[in-house]
Amino acid sequence: MLVRTYRIADKLGIVILKSSTALSQTLLEGTHMVVSAFRRGTFGTVGGLFAILSLIVRTVASFIRRVMLAIWSVLRLISGFILMVGGAITSLLVRGTGRVSGQVGQSAGSTAGSIMARRAARAEMDSGLAEDPLRVQNRLLSVLSVILLAGLIGVVLWATNPANTGSLSLPPNSGGSTINLFADTTATPSNAQPLLASPVPTVTPLPAVLEVRGSLAYVAREQAQTDIWAVGVGSRTPIRLTNDPADDRDPAWSPDGRKLAYASRRSGNWDIYVYDLVTGGTTQMTVDLGYQGAPQWSPDGLWLVYESYQGNNLDVYVMPVDFSQQPQRVTDNPAPDFSPSWSPDGRRIAFVSWRDGNQDIYLFTLDDPRDAAVINVTNTPTRQEDYPAWSPDGDVLAFSALDEGLEKIFVKQVDNLQAPAQVLSRGRQPAWSPDGASLVSAVDSLDSTQLIAEPFAESGVSTAIVQVPQGSSDPVWTGTPLPATLVNSGGLGPAVLESLYIEQLSPPNADGLYGLMSLPGVEVEGPYLNDRVNDSFDALRERVFEVAGWDFLGQLGDAWWDIDRPQQPGEDRYNWHKTGRAFAVNRNLIVGFPSPIEVVREDIGIDTYWRVYIRVVDDRQAGQLGEPLRRMPWDFVSRSQGDVEAYDQGGRLKTEIPTGYYVDFTQLAQDYGWLRVPAGLDWRANINAVNYWLFIKTDGLSWLNAMLDLYQVSQLGGLAPTAVPEPGTG
Repeated sequence: MLVRTYRIADKLGIVILKSSTALSQTLLEGTHMVVSAFRRGTFGTVGGLFAILSLIVRTVASFIRRVMLAIWSVLRLISGFILMVGGAITSLLVRGTGRVSGQVGQSAGSTAGSIMARRAARAEMDSGLAEDPLRVQNRLLSVLSVILLAGLIGVVLWATNPANTGSLSLPPNSGGSTINLFADTTATPSNAQPLLASPVPTVTPLPAVLEVRGSLAYVAREQAQTDIWAVGVGSRTPIRLTNDPADDRDPAWSPDGRKLAYASRRSGNWDIYVYDLVTGGTTQMTVDLGYQGAPQWSPDGLWLVYESYQGNNLDVYVMPVDFSQQPQRVTDNPAPDFSPSWSPDGRRIAFVSWRDGNQDIYLFTLDDPRDAAVINVTNTPTRQEDYPAWSPDGDVLAFSALDEGLEKIFVKQVDNLQAPAQVLSRGRQPAWSPDGASLVSAVDSLDSTQLIAEPFAESGVSTAIVQVPQGSSDPVWTGTPLPATLVNSGGLGPAVLESLYIEQLSPPNADGLYGLMSLPGVEVEGPYLNDRVNDSFDALRERVFEVAGWDFLGQLGDAWWDIDRPQQPGEDRYNWHKTGRAFAVNRNLIVGFPSPIEVVREDIGIDTYWRVYIRVVDDRQAGQLGEPLRRMPWDFVSRSQGDVEAYDQGGRLKTEIPTGYYVDFTQLAQDYGWLRVPAGLDWRANINAVNYWLFIKTDGLSWLNAMLDLYQVSQLGGLAPTAVPEPGTG
């Protein structure tokens, strides 16, 4: 028995040793095959990829087969040992029984034992001759290997199927060239396409600042008219929410995101409307000849706060959305109060006012509803804040202001008025995300406007939500998605807008030059403009007459200048008047009380620009035309009234905003392609360099190319560019 036990232990050790050897050999073979494939360059091809996978499968199958054989041998040894022990125990039991029975049955037992032993040996011999167990093992392992190989091949084929979303997609491989898995250009033919060159068609996760999703509404201007649009956060396809020939603007989501309040001129005057996105119905909330605008909801959705111009004063009002009460005045100060915003706790209203001589943000509280109890939140004499917006938790106010030549977004703790406001980012007209984790604002570029989400609560990066037409404004964010029926219908469809003007050109002369066209009915020295821009001027003139009630452009300060006209001090030698692409409004219209025009200063970048507002004709001052001013005009007259500081600074802000209704002429001119010109660097000392009166239409041309519309190079004289001799030509 000891000998058989030793043999079992010896065989078990041999099995373990052989299994370890087989494992090491298998790993070495697999490693050698992979390294060889890399050296041959086949791992970078589709065929090489399948070859390597096949080798790996065969290697794994071989290893599994060897391990199974080793396990089978161990099991045989263990079973043999068990049989041996059982036989020994049986033998002992038989011997014990024989002694107790006596010697009578000894001979018969021996004979029977001999016969049984011979029969057992015969049966074992017959069993061994019947079938070799190793062959059974080999067949079983072969079947198992085939099954594993088929399964692995099936997995590889599924994983490389382009139809599976999120799986690796192979781009077309024309010409039978090899596709390089790792885009190794050193080993890939020039006409091969990298396997990962095309983006994998997977769902792109939203950046953290947009994970709250919801919907964004904003105002876009096209063809001199504004409408309200909306886009689902995460989508790039805006839809139109309003579609009326009159202006619609100032959108505000209700707390449940189902309704949108806004201001519109569709009734002939500026009034407040509420649009139900689910039912598609629109309700007019105010009916008044005066101006009403900038609505915002109370947190319970039962009230609207808005600005209203009554009695020649712009103030903040509230009204119930169920019309159960008359509108109530909230502020009562001679200075204009506007841009209201209701706090999330429902007890405070932030608004903008000029009551302290500067455009600051103030707080009105319903716990002490006296105008004298209003608190100045920003109190910055050198900065003019606007567009206050409450954070969802009511702790922070965001707002925008022009600061150091840039539009910036500021945030300020409401309960710590002594702490200065902090700059968050560039942009204008901020609005909070529904979760308060970020702010969205409008950021202008050269040819468009981006609605940008800026992280607030946590670190992150600015994320563009959607690109919108240049000058778009008033972004507002709700956590409610747009109704599916509205999205599927595409909104209210495209507006039917005609071109503002069509330039009707006469054929150029034999030299390829265009001519000058007269401006009928316009009082000005040199009443001509280039044939390529005169129709846009005529259309602008007609439009201004419609919205202001008088022929503002019927009398100009300047139009076309003769090429030989000398410039005055402060005037540019390369003046656009000489191209026939410029006009100047009558600069003397700033004088009078009230003056026909008001001019607002705007410092953008390093330049100073001016925005011109036209006062509506007196008999249309009831609100049918224009809207009240919110920004303080610049007082040019003060520079010549003995005020030393005003003289040095080229003027100063007026002390109060003029009453009445005005039209933004600068915006209208831009709608028709006419752009304002920045003031000269010496505008504070030289009135001729102020340029608030000057508008040009370049159509992308340089001054020289614009001159070549009217003149040949030989006619430009000293205005033509001087040729620079090449080096070495003397």
